[in-house]
Amino acid sequence: MKRRRPQQRGMTLIELIVAFTILILLTTMAVPLARNKVRREKEKQLRLALREIHSAIDKYKDMADKGQLGQLKADADGFPETLEVLVDGVKVTGQPGGGAGGLMGPQQQQGIPGAPGQAAGSLSDSGEKKMRFLRRLPKDPFANSTDWGKRSTRDDPKSSSWGGQNVFAVYSKTMEKAADGTPYAEW
Repeated sequence: MKRRRPQQRGMTLIELIVAFTILILLTTMAVPLARNKVRREKEKQLRLALREIHSAIDKYKDMADKGQLGQLKADADGFPETLEVLVDGVKVTGQPGGGAGGLMGPQQQQGIPGAPGQAAGSLSDSGEKKMRFLRRLPKDPFANSTDWGKRSTRDDPKSSSWGGQNVFAVYSKTMEKAADGTPYAEW
């Protein structure tokens, strides 16, 4: 067996094999953990996006039921016709007794306009109040687009096609499943 000289540096073949083996073991343990972390973050973003859209739809429905959104389509059942209506806004009609009953005044709108569950109002050039329920459509983190699956009140709850009458609910269009086996489209 040869002895190393003091000037020689480096590792023997056995030392290299051991070092690479340890590196491979650490890598194989870290990759699944990183994948799970990314998946959990996407799931969190999906929950938040769905909550934001559903809160806006609920706020629209409440205002429509109170008659604050003017004349709506008969087959809309008080729900928005499209998701873009929530972003573009709708004109608000006044209530009997003055004002736009149920709307928050400037001193009451202390939250961020367009935040989940809050409607943001603005005056148009003609002095009419226009309510926007979302600042923008949130992205589906799994599909990486703002193209959500939609269901109307007249669609089958498990249907993957939209009847077009109104937007009662939204879902992710991804075919992926959560860790518990439920498809994200059913969230």
